[in-house]
Amino acid sequence: MVDILRTPDERFAGLPGFTFAPHYLEVRDAALGPLRMHYVDEGEAVHGTVLMLHGEPSWSFLYRKLIGPVAAAGWRAVAPDHVGFGRSDKPADRGAFSYDGLVGWMRQFVERLDLRRIVLVCQDWGGPIGLRLLSEMPERFAGVLAANTLLPNAEPPPRGIEEWPGPIVRPWIELCRTSDDLAIGEIVAATCVERPDPAVLAAYDAPFPDARHKAAALAITTLIPADPESPGIAENRAAWDMLERFDRPFATAFSDADPSTAPWQAVFRARIPGAAKAPHLRIERAGHFVQEEQGEALAAALVDFLRGLED
Repeated sequence: MVDILRTPDERFAGLPGFTFAPHYLEVRDAALGPLRMHYVDEGEAVHGTVLMLHGEPSWSFLYRKLIGPVAAAGWRAVAPDHVGFGRSDKPADRGAFSYDGLVGWMRQFVERLDLRRIVLVCQDWGGPIGLRLLSEMPERFAGVLAANTLLPNAEPPPRGIEEWPGPIVRPWIELCRTSDDLAIGEIVAATCVERPDPAVLAAYDAPFPDARHKAAALAITTLIPADPESPGIAENRAAWDMLERFDRPFATAFSDADPSTAPWQAVFRARIPGAAKAPHLRIERAGHFVQEEQGEALAAALVDFLRGLED
């Protein structure tokens, strides 16, 4: 039996800029049973739904600067926490997590809410999870805005990135594999151009009161398909095959100071037909967590993209 932890609600009180009411639904896991997933749900789906997927080691708090503008533009803003993150349930065993499991839980989430006419906004692990999901149910998606993300395929250029994961990502994988704990707020701060306010960093720490709550944060990095024989490579290559037929608008917005994902912007633009129908931005003065450092700029770009989809 795997212990399923749930972060106390009081740890989420008074977070800066994050006053959204919590929403919950259950997904099922064959080994773990029911798991509660948390999500932010704001606005009406006049034009459709914007599904905002976070990555490692963040949670829906990352999207706080985008949720209001998206809702005000007539779109439903839905920002879930992956199982193991944020206010969602947290299996306490790293072995409970797999790439397929993360995709499967999010598939159930989309099906339970019956989300349609989805615009996917994805960053970091939001891309490997969200783009796999799109490839499995493309009829539900109207477009994509990819920001500082990737879809690993262990292929040489121009289909992939030369020598990826390289000297930045591979040591990060090894650190998570050999560690028993992570300083979540400090990880966010280390990948920013300017150090965020202490209250903001505390909000990233909020879901994780101790190391037992961090099994997902430790496990997910080790699940990156880093080599041709890695679990997930075959599924990702199949997803790329579908994306090469995806002709709905596919925008990208990568920041100017995130070397871990920057090369993937060109791969998305070259391989996905829908990229020719969408803008491609370089957002200045931002590191890996572009939503945190330049959330207002990203929100403005997203709203402009959404207006084009309304036409």
